[in-house]
Amino acid sequence: MAQSTASQIIDAIGGSQNVKTLTHCATRLRFELVDADKVDQQRLEHMQGVLGAVPQSGDRYQVVIGGAVASMYEQIMHLPEMSNAGAAQAQDSGDGQLSNAELKAQERAKARGKVKWLDSFFEYLADSFRPILGVLLGASLIIALVNLLISLKLIPNDTANASLVFVQALWKGVFYFLPIMVAFNAAKKLKVDPWLGGAIMGMLMTPQFMSLANPQMWSSVFGTNTAGLDAVNGALSCSENAALGSQVCQTSVFGLPMMLSDYSGNVFVPLMMAAVLALVYHGLKRIIPDSVQLVFVPFLSMIIVGALTAFLIGPLGVWMGNYLGIGLAWLNGHAPFIFAILIPMLYPFLVPLGLHWPLNALMLLNIQTMGYDFIQGPMGTWNFACFGATAGVLVLAMRDRDKEMRQTAFGALAAGLLGGVSEPSLYGIHLRYKLVYQRMLIGCGTGGVVIAILGWIFPSTVANGAVVHGVTTTAFAFTSLLTIPVFSQTWVYTVSIAAAFFVSMFLIITFDYRTPEQKAEIKAAVAKREAQEANNATAQSADQAPAVASSATATATAVSTDTVQAPVSGHVVSLDDAGDAVFASRALGEGVGIQPTDSVITAPVSGTLQTVAETGHAFGIKTDDGVEVLVHVGIDTVKMNGKGFKVAVSKGQRVIAGDKLATVDFDAVKEAGFSTTTLMTVLNTAMLASVTPRVGIDAHAGDAVLDIVH
Repeated sequence: MAQSTASQIIDAIGGSQNVKTLTHCATRLRFELVDADKVDQQRLEHMQGVLGAVPQSGDRYQVVIGGAVASMYEQIMHLPEMSNAGAAQAQDSGDGQLSNAELKAQERAKARGKVKWLDSFFEYLADSFRPILGVLLGASLIIALVNLLISLKLIPNDTANASLVFVQALWKGVFYFLPIMVAFNAAKKLKVDPWLGGAIMGMLMTPQFMSLANPQMWSSVFGTNTAGLDAVNGALSCSENAALGSQVCQTSVFGLPMMLSDYSGNVFVPLMMAAVLALVYHGLKRIIPDSVQLVFVPFLSMIIVGALTAFLIGPLGVWMGNYLGIGLAWLNGHAPFIFAILIPMLYPFLVPLGLHWPLNALMLLNIQTMGYDFIQGPMGTWNFACFGATAGVLVLAMRDRDKEMRQTAFGALAAGLLGGVSEPSLYGIHLRYKLVYQRMLIGCGTGGVVIAILGWIFPSTVANGAVVHGVTTTAFAFTSLLTIPVFSQTWVYTVSIAAAFFVSMFLIITFDYRTPEQKAEIKAAVAKREAQEANNATAQSADQAPAVASSATATATAVSTDTVQAPVSGHVVSLDDAGDAVFASRALGEGVGIQPTDSVITAPVSGTLQTVAETGHAFGIKTDDGVEVLVHVGIDTVKMNGKGFKVAVSKGQRVIAGDKLATVDFDAVKEAGFSTTTLMTVLNTAMLASVTPRVGIDAHAGDAVLDIVH
């Protein structure tokens, strides 16, 4: 029985005993491993159902799945072998020395040194938001749908309309109670009872607490007792915050001053509260006996951290968040061009590192404090530049008949345009092909310039009447096609993201996203796959019509290729000793390396040239009986851009074994710092009975160096 994808992933990650922990986010499986060196990254990257594999700091590892990550996670966790996951322990050597795995982990910890706390901080931020990405996305789509229906006048824009109020409650509930969700996740990340974190944050959002800032509440408490009402009102003082257009109140509780704020939608306060709760919670567990911890640890934690949050942490978090938002708003108001261009140019580097979460938190805080956000508009231009680059890759993959990349790009593009999720594009394509970034950043910059210019010429007016230069939104939205109606100045936003998308797409299609060497390897892989499919189809036809096939074979049998000749004179070595890890892995088939003593490269077999690299360093030949041979002159010589290579043939040309393919100045190759070893492989080795290299010999061009059995 064939292994499931879940089983293959665990095998490639080093087995279940190599897994310390496994979690997942919106698109990725997130492993913490015993030893990251055990991972077979090449196998993972070419595995069906996997979009990419990304090593992280230390022994962390991410496997990009895409939208099906939740179901893949469930399949993995239900594997029988995963019952032991997390129990992997380094074996004691018996003499008190650390095992190899422990030493490696220790050294990596030293290497991280000064930035380890920073890694942990951003991981804390990320894990506090990841589990709620689904509900945030769902809420943003509801907002987009409501705005669209209102703009089409299918539902009235009337806050007194019961239907509209109900629909608004569907998404407002997510953002109103967001602090409780964040507190739950943050506490869980810090190994604290997550319900405790949610309960303490919920305390600040009860009607009883929020009514402390509402003098009308005291009328129902004291009735007509004027003296009591005056005493309470005397303890409550409120003032206007002109910068935010909101009211700030203060009262006295137990004789101590308490700042009163609306904590709904706030994300800074729960993040700070959970960190303090972790210190108190774990401290109490150390001093309270195990037998009574269930009662007294939550009891004391709620009293201590609840009071600290109400009196100190909450007001401090609100103050910090408010003025961070005010600072960015000032930059957007006074230097909108810098702001609109800076955001989309930074995001391509922040997202892969997980450093975008603080900005996401600020977006939520802007909405909670000012009633609108101005970061998501420029951020949207980065997202659509990213999706445009993916669209360009999809076009090239379709043109080149690259089935694997076509599937990856299509899935990533769908996740981006419909869900606003950039990770499948980043990890599946962009970070694997570095030239993508050079093209995509131009698209990011173009979108930023467009939104800056149009946003300045056509400013928007926000709820409090203020004029803002740029695109704003009153909701936290994943920037996708479906959420375009969420943004004010919708046409400005649409033009900006379209510019970013099509510029990136055009540059990828025009200038490609691969190096010439990568293109040659992909074309060779495509030719190999198509040959295999053709052979399979031929075999199937032969099974269905043996008599006809036998007749056809008798009348038109191609000359069998039994040997492959040396393309150049020199010493023949194994691929293992040739100096190239990709060829040594046999991913491109069995073959040999030749350390050349001559400058003329000749055809090793008779057939048709399927590939002729423009730089002259690679040739692919397919024989009449289906043997596919790749000749790769030198290692990394694609970087010479054809200097020292004189090509004598062209793609599609038929050649006879021994015909000249190119003349190479190997002295120039050496001077450029590259290896002259010429590599030759049979790309469709897997379709043949055997391919046997003749190594350790000195061969002349035309001598047999590979034996083939069909």
